[in-house]
Amino acid sequence: MALPQDAAELVRLRRLMFAAMHGRDEPGPWERAAEELARRQLRTRPGTEPLLGAFVVDGDEGGEPHLAACAVGRVEERLPAPGHAAGRFGFIFNVCTDERYRGRGYARATTEALLDWFAARDVTRVDLHATEEAEHLYRALGFGEHSIALSLDLSSRR
Repeated sequence: MALPQDAAELVRLRRLMFAAMHGRDEPGPWERAAEELARRQLRTRPGTEPLLGAFVVDGDEGGEPHLAACAVGRVEERLPAPGHAAGRFGFIFNVCTDERYRGRGYARATTEALLDWFAARDVTRVDLHATEEAEHLYRALGFGEHSIALSLDLSSRR
């Protein structure tokens, strides 16, 4: 499981994921905000259960300490519903393997660890957005279509 000191590396991998998804690298102030939030949400406090789960594989190439791969998700607490009595849902928002380490099963291993973490917290459904490249992995883990997903970017309303 990732620790607060892994926050910068989690953000580096997140940036790699976005670059792979969109075909362009977009550094910016979002990285500092993401690192601060990850560091804060990965801190454990006595008597509290973290709602952010991040599972990582350490890299072993290049000398400098770094992460080879990660899977990051969050528990969302919603109103209970039929089939979801606890109202606990999971959302996976970051799965990335550094190019140097692809093809070694790290995305599968970290995602499976994250799914086990969700299950231990009574999460009854996990959602994610998949790239075409990774769709086969998620389907092999049991993911399928759930419903039509729509989104609205509210940043234009400010």
